Parts: sequence; C-alpha cells; structure tokens
Amino acid sequence: MAQQRKRLDDGAPPPERPAAFQAALEALATVRPRPEVVVEHIPAPQRLAPWSHAIGLRVGHPEDEEEELASGRFILLFDPEGHEAWQGTTRCVGYVSASTDSDMVDDSMFSEVAWSWLIDALAESGGAHHSVGGTVTRTASTRFGSIAAPEHSVDVEIRASWTADGTDLDRHLTAFLEVLGTAAGLPPPGIRLIAAIEQAGTDDA
Repeated sequence: MAQQRKRLDDGAPPPERPAAFQAALEALATVRPRPEVVVEHIPAPQRLAPWSHAIGLRVGHPEDEEEELASGRFILLFDPEGHEAWQGTTRCVGYVSASTDSDMVDDSMFSEVAWSWLIDALAESGGAHHSVGGTVTRTASTRFGSIAAPEHSVDVEIRASWTADGTDLDRHLTAFLEVLGTAAGLPPPGIRLIAAIEQAGTDDA
C-alpha cells in the first residue's frame, strides 16, 4: 500500500521534492496540447502516494462551448521508496469519458479497439512503461419524457494505470492526450473536419 502523505506541523517548512518527481513535473510542463483541449491543474489525491500531481482535461464541442465531447484526468503518483504493486516508483493513472457513436455499443470488438488507443499511443510516443492495466466501459442510455437531451446516447469510459520507466512524463501525457482526442472524435492534429471547413467558409462569405 502506498504511504499516506504526512501532515506537516504548523510553521514547518515543506519537504523538498524528490529529484525524480521534480524532473517528471518539469517534463509534464513542456507538453502543449492541441487547441481543442482545455487543461487545468486539479487537486491531486493525497493518500495514494507520498507525492502526486493531477491534471484535468476537457474537449469542448466546437459549436457549443458548454457541451463536452470528452473529459479526463491524468494523475502522476510517485513513491521514492517504490511500490510493490506498481513494480516501480512512478505510476500514471488516466481516466477518459466521452460520448461515442451509438452503433459502436453493439460492436463486440469496441472495447478492445478503445484499449488499443492507449497501448498504441504509448508505443508511438516512446513512453517506456510496464504493468499496465485498466478497464473500458460502454454505457447506452435512452431518455424519456421532457429531459432535454438526445433520445439515445452511448458513453465510453477508459480507466487505466501504468508504471513509467524514467522521468520523461511528457511522452506519457502526450500519449494520453492522443487517447482523449481519439475518444472525442477529433481528427489527427493539423487536419480539420470537412464540415468545419465548410462552416468556416460560410461564415466568411
């Protein structure tokens, strides 16, 4: 079990961050997400590891800022003494929630495909890791009555954690941002959807 973060006595100076944890934070700070993704620091869990850091992620709908295409969290846990279950000192925890195509809920391979988003993204980013695990959950909803929302909707949740080898956490966050974008249905970076281009042309006319 990870050590619980100890409380400091009033007036006592905060403990110095371990060098490896500080290097991981500095690596995370270099990541520049694509414009569609809103990133914010959120409270980190206090009892999972002696040191932790958390980032909130959100992808808004291009035509309605209040509507979310996807949201997520990326959490860095660090235990300088190592953690038996992690088989290492640095654990990444990620969560993504997104609406998806209703036809996919009946696709028996969808969960495997969604899980491959993470595995492939980590490989492509060069984020060395091991001890990866997680779940993919699909939820189909049908709304009745006066609820103002689409009648049918399907949501997918991806929960994952893995142990990072080294302090290059920028590679791991970059991979997770790729998963978030894929779950949100965003095109590859640098490519705009045809509908968006046509809409932009209409607005400029």
